[in-house]
Amino acid sequence: MKKSFLKRELLVILILIIWHLNVFSQKQTVRIETSKGLIVIDLYEKKAPLTVRNFLLYVDKVGEEGGSFYRTVTMENQADKKVKIEVVQGGFELGNIDTSLIKPIPLERTNFTGIKHKNGTISMARDIPDSGTTEFFICIGDQPSLDFGGARNPDGQGFAAFGKVKRGMKVVREIQNSPSKDQSLNSPIKIIRIYR
Repeated sequence: MKKSFLKRELLVILILIIWHLNVFSQKQTVRIETSKGLIVIDLYEKKAPLTVRNFLLYVDKVGEEGGSFYRTVTMENQADKKVKIEVVQGGFELGNIDTSLIKPIPLERTNFTGIKHKNGTISMARDIPDSGTTEFFICIGDQPSLDFGGARNPDGQGFAAFGKVKRGMKVVREIQNSPSKDQSLNSPIKIIRIYR
C-alpha cells in the first residue's frame, strides 16, 4: 500500500516538474503579417526580459493596428559609413496610443544577454543608449558590428537583440530589395497585423 502511494506521489511530482519545465522554457512567438507575407519570430524573454517585455507591450496594445517596414539598409546605400550593415527597419502604428505612455527602456547589451546579431536576429533600434522604444530591425546576414563593442555605433554599446526569425527570411529579403531611395522604401511595407 505504502509503495503504491509513494509511486503515485513520485509520478505526480515528475509530471508537475515536466509541466513546469515545458511551460517556463517555452519561447514567446510573435507573428508579423505583412503585405509581402508572414514573418514568425521567437523572442528570448529569459535572456532579454526588458526588451521583450517592451516589444510585447506594443504588440498587445497596438498590434491590431499594425505598422510598417520603412527602411532598408543595403551594402549599396550607405556610402557615408565605414562599417556597413544589412537590415530592414520597422515600427508600430501608434495612432490610438497615448504617446505619453511611450517610455525608453534600458539598453540590454549583447555582452550581457549573449544574443548576437546573426542572420534573422530582431533588435531594438535606438539613437543614444537607453532610448529604444517602438522601432525595431531585422538583420540580414551576420552583423557583429551591431553587438556590444562593435564599430557601427560610435558609442560602442551595440543594440539590444531580443529574438530571431523562425520563419519568413524570404519575406525579410523581399522587403530589403523593395524599391527605395537612399534608405527609405518608396512604399513602406505594411504590417497588417502583429500578434502573439
